[in-house]
Amino acid sequence: MRRTFASLFIVLALAGCATTSDMPRPQVDLPSAYRGETAEDAVPIDAEWWRAFKSEELVSLIETALRESPDLAMAVERVRQAEAQVRIAGASLFPQLELSASTSRRRTDGRNDELTTESTSATLSASYEIDVWGRNAAGKRAAEFSADAVRFDEAGIRLTTIAGIANAYFQVLSLRDRLRVARENLAIAERVLEIVNIRARNGVVTQLDVARQNSAVLSQRAVIPALELQERQTLAALAILVGRTPQDFDVRGTTLTELAVPAVAPGLPAELLVRRPDLALAEAQLAAANANLAAARAALLPSVALTGSAGLTKAAALSLADPVNTVYTLGASILQPIFEGGRLRAQVEVAESRQRELVESYRRAILSALADVEDALVAGSRTAQQQVLQAQALEEARRALRLAEVRYREGADDLLSVLDAQRTLFAAEDTLVQTHLARLQAAVSLHNALGGGWELPAPVAAADR
Repeated sequence: MRRTFASLFIVLALAGCATTSDMPRPQVDLPSAYRGETAEDAVPIDAEWWRAFKSEELVSLIETALRESPDLAMAVERVRQAEAQVRIAGASLFPQLELSASTSRRRTDGRNDELTTESTSATLSASYEIDVWGRNAAGKRAAEFSADAVRFDEAGIRLTTIAGIANAYFQVLSLRDRLRVARENLAIAERVLEIVNIRARNGVVTQLDVARQNSAVLSQRAVIPALELQERQTLAALAILVGRTPQDFDVRGTTLTELAVPAVAPGLPAELLVRRPDLALAEAQLAAANANLAAARAALLPSVALTGSAGLTKAAALSLADPVNTVYTLGASILQPIFEGGRLRAQVEVAESRQRELVESYRRAILSALADVEDALVAGSRTAQQQVLQAQALEEARRALRLAEVRYREGADDLLSVLDAQRTLFAAEDTLVQTHLARLQAAVSLHNALGGGWELPAPVAAADR
């Protein structure tokens, strides 16, 4: 026993060999500011940023999704699985205890006598692997970082779901605006067709003009079913995001003009690293890979295990005394891999390569995040300008159509001028609605690119792991 503990002491004295290394960081030169324009009335992003659009129905839809969305429910279950994996990995740091018990009874019949024998035993066994090189602790750390990554992924899914609901809701309202515009334009085309028919009956114009305007009416009428189909499909997609059945799902909103367009201050680019869950996920994955590398390196070194057991046994014939024996064992073992065909060293190489891969993945995620914010800022400012210009173009198109109709009635111009003015007006009205939608979607994209008001949890952010 003394020799056993002396050997263990020597092994523990060698534990100064480090198997861990500092986690590498991606090298990214962060800019001092974004180049995209920011509105003067911009405010910092809020955690419940969707309320800034001033739509109670949108708020209700998102609150319903946070409770009932299947995507979010699946993400929550993945978090629970990851937390259980942490407990599984942490179990290797504690001793393993096992209790076993058995009993038997044997009866032997002879010619002249009978012998009955009973045997009973109870044993408590314990085993413990001394984590000399930190392999088990590194495995637990890897599981903890992996659990963090799953939590950050759940936050990312939550943010994506909320943004998807907002975009789908805006899409439904824009389609209803476009349907309203299409029906109004159909009424205009039918009104002009009445004028053409009157002039044709009076012999002022030929049936060619009637055919041309009738074609314009039919073309405009054909637009409506296509928009109605898109509306139903978008409503079905929105229902799935919210966690409802599409068959009985609908929204009350009818127009985009009821919504506000919030202006958001993006802050500094460096702040983005702690404001986006996908970047936190990339860092957690890198930290888990670093811990896995430490565990792979430790697997090359000797492992030390202690085992012990203690028990009671009793075996006696009923005719004799009833003795009880106490049995115990204590042992220690050291296992050093000598030849395994290069498997352990290959596992280290895999872990090192995986770490380098995740460093680059983290760097790419940072660059993509910066591009997302820049794109959303530019899209927000440009669509706001486009909306103003398109509204002016729409007013001119309406004026042009009125003048063209007057000149056509007076015989000062032909039907082609009216048809051209109609097409210009119809396109201008539809484009204005789509520009309004693009502006709202740019606002959603900016909120999403900035992390949606999410912040790295304080315990994780403060930990220097």
